[in-house]
Amino acid sequence: MLRIIRTVLVSALLLCSVTPLAAQEQSQGVMRRRGAADRNRQTQQDGSVVTERMQNFYSGDNSSISDADRQWMRVIYRAIDLDKDANAALYFPEEPIAGQENLFRIIMRLLASNTVPAYEYLDGREIFTDQYRIKTRDVLDRFYIPYKEAKGSTEKNPRFDIDENDVPTNEVLSYYVVERWEFDTRHNRLRPTVEAICPVLHRSGDFGGDALKYPMFWVKFSDLRPYLAAQTIFTDDDNNLPTCTYDDFFTLNLYDGEIYKTRNLKNKSMVQLYPDPDSLKRAQDSIQSRLDNFEKKLWVPSREEVIAAREAREALEAGADSTQVEEKVTTKTSNTRSTKRSTKRSTKKENKPKVKKAKEPKQQSSSSSATRSVRRRK
Repeated sequence: MLRIIRTVLVSALLLCSVTPLAAQEQSQGVMRRRGAADRNRQTQQDGSVVTERMQNFYSGDNSSISDADRQWMRVIYRAIDLDKDANAALYFPEEPIAGQENLFRIIMRLLASNTVPAYEYLDGREIFTDQYRIKTRDVLDRFYIPYKEAKGSTEKNPRFDIDENDVPTNEVLSYYVVERWEFDTRHNRLRPTVEAICPVLHRSGDFGGDALKYPMFWVKFSDLRPYLAAQTIFTDDDNNLPTCTYDDFFTLNLYDGEIYKTRNLKNKSMVQLYPDPDSLKRAQDSIQSRLDNFEKKLWVPSREEVIAAREAREALEAGADSTQVEEKVTTKTSNTRSTKRSTKRSTKKENKPKVKKAKEPKQQSSSSSATRSVRRRK
C-alpha cells in the first residue's frame, strides 16, 4: 500500500514539473514563429529586413541637435552627373546582380511597395508635407512606366508590381541633391548633410535631338537611409570588394556634384543669376571655397601660420610669382620644427665660450702666486 502511494506522489510531482516547462517551450515556439512571420512579412514588403529600431536610428540622426545649437546654415543644390567616374557607383549595375541594385531600382522598389513617401518636384521650392505628397500611380502614369497592382493592394495602402525590365534605369542619368551645411555649437564643427534626393529622367523627344531632363520626385534621405545602409557597393576600380554602402557614399560626400542653385531671397538658380558661363563658373568656385574655408576661419591661427601668411602678403606686394609664394609658405610651415631645433643648438654653442672666459682669472691668480714665491726666496 505504501509503495502505491509513493508511486502516485512521484508521478504527480513529475507532471507538475513537466507541465510548466512544456508550456514555456510552447510559448517560446509561438513567439519565435511570430518573429519569423513578421520578418518574412517585412521582407516581402520591401525586399530587405529593416527593423523599427533601425528606422529610428537613421531617421533621428539630427534630432538631438536643436535650433539653439545651430549657429549657421546654408542650403546648397547640386546636380550629380552619373557620367563622371566618381558617381558611377550610383548607376551600376544596371540589372540586379548577386543581390546588388543601383540607387534608382531601390527607390522605385520602395516607392512601389508604399514603404517610402515621395513628394512633388516644385521648381524652386521643396516642401515635404502631406499636402505635396504624390501618389505612386500618378508617377508611373506620368512617366509611362508599366505596372500592375500587387497582391493585397488596397485603396489606403496601394502597392504595385513593376517588372525589372520596365524600370527605366538607363534613362536616369543624373540626380538632384539638397545639402544642408550646418555649424552647431554642440559638436563645434561644420558638416554637410543630404536632405533629399531627386532622380532626373533623360529622354529625347519623338523627333530625336538632345535629351530633355525631367525631374521625377523628391525623396527624403532620412526615409531612405535604413535601406541604403543595407546595400553595399564598391567605389574603386582597384578594389572590387563592396566595402561601402549607399549611406556611406552620401554621408561621407563621396559624390561629385555641381552647384546649380543656392537658397536665396530671389529664389533664382545660378544660371539666372549668372548668365555668362565664365561668371557662373567663378561663382560656383567661390561658393565652394567659402564652404571649405568656413570652418578654418572659426579658429585662431597658430604663430607659424600667421608668419607664413604675412610673408606671403609681403611677397605678393613685392611682385613675386604665386608659385614661389606657395613654395615659400609650405617650406616655412614645414620647417618650423627644424628652425626651433637649430636655434636651440646655436644657443648652446654660444654659451660655451662664456664658460672658458670665466676660467681665465683663475689661471692669472696661479701665475702671480708663483712669482711671489720666487721673490720670497731671494
